[in-house]
Amino acid sequence: MMGEPGTAAAVQLAEALPRLRVGLHLVLVDGHCVLPARLLPSLVDANGRFSNAMVLNSFRWAFSRKVRAQLAAEIRAQFEAFARTGLELDHVNAHKHFHLHPLILEMISRIGGEFGLTAVRVPQEPFWYARLAGAGAGAAFLLPWLSLMRARLRARGITVNDQVFGLAASGRLDSHQLINILARLPPGVSEIYLHPSLDINEPNNELAALLDPEVHAAVIASGAICGGYRDLRGENNTPVGTGTTK
Repeated sequence: MMGEPGTAAAVQLAEALPRLRVGLHLVLVDGHCVLPARLLPSLVDANGRFSNAMVLNSFRWAFSRKVRAQLAAEIRAQFEAFARTGLELDHVNAHKHFHLHPLILEMISRIGGEFGLTAVRVPQEPFWYARLAGAGAGAAFLLPWLSLMRARLRARGITVNDQVFGLAASGRLDSHQLINILARLPPGVSEIYLHPSLDINEPNNELAALLDPEVHAAVIASGAICGGYRDLRGENNTPVGTGTTK
């Protein structure tokens, strides 16, 4: 998230961990822009913060050439900001999965191609898990959009995952759920994403789960090859990352 206060510290951490796979998390909602706010009057407030009105914005972007121009400029600026870090771009996704929007996906694919974009997350959670997490109806509703999204990305030669875990139970992936997921990993490329926190005022079960020896044992027992999207292209045989393949 290139416009947030913790970005510089995150870049320093990534530089110290060269085997870590780092992606660009584009922010177009519920966060801050990279360009000066005065250049994005249709997108952000005076403090440079994007609106949370995702549905309303979806229509505004579709019907206003001026707004689309600002949107493309900000997406480019975020790619440029990531490029300036010197980190290798492993993948791209958007905050709150706003890249499900066909217009945003097209801009990411087109602009990202100039910055070495090779992989994008498709937020398709297996139905069995979405149903267990109480989001089965939502998963079924999104299926046509997700199929189209995957087809468009593959047509551009962009690598995608086969499934993702972490959507229906965002922020609530405890040890029990992680072990259950690892025991039932489907074939193909699975991305498991979490939001661990060190905030002592907000106990975080996801951080505890990532540090749980039983979860580590479940990863090994799953037989999955761990790594990032870059490792799917065979550039490193001993990766350390957040994605899993089986």
